[in-house]
Amino acid sequence: MQLRNRQDFWSGMMFIVLGLGFSWQASSYQMGTAARMGPGYFPFWLGLVLALLGAIVLIGSLSKKATETHVDRFDWRIVFLVIGSVVVYALVLKLLGVYISVFLLVVLSSLASHEFSLKVAVANGIFLVVFTYLAFIKGLGLIFPLWPSFI
Repeated sequence: MQLRNRQDFWSGMMFIVLGLGFSWQASSYQMGTAARMGPGYFPFWLGLVLALLGAIVLIGSLSKKATETHVDRFDWRIVFLVIGSVVVYALVLKLLGVYISVFLLVVLSSLASHEFSLKVAVANGIFLVVFTYLAFIKGLGLIFPLWPSFI
């Protein structure tokens, strides 16, 4: 067997490690039975299914029919932009409110894309602000500051 699709190989490894990690952590909770599930039952089996899917992806990467790919050098700029946008969101939520904070989160995290387009990022930001309003404010009735506190 020869490793042909490196992207699938490392994705499969990530899924296996995450799945087994979640299952291992969930095993410290009470499991229960299928009829009376305990708090560890669902995450345990979900982790095992994730690990199984990861194994399928990993084995597929070793197939002769797999598309040959390689993995580029790790781009830390993308990591900092995505994590940084979440940190900015957390810091400005109370000050600027949900609408502006969600919009900033989407636009800043969109900068991490190699196919960045300001027009698409703004449209996506507006859509997610409307979705946030409908799902969390109207649908679930959660209370967030909607507009900046100084208005």
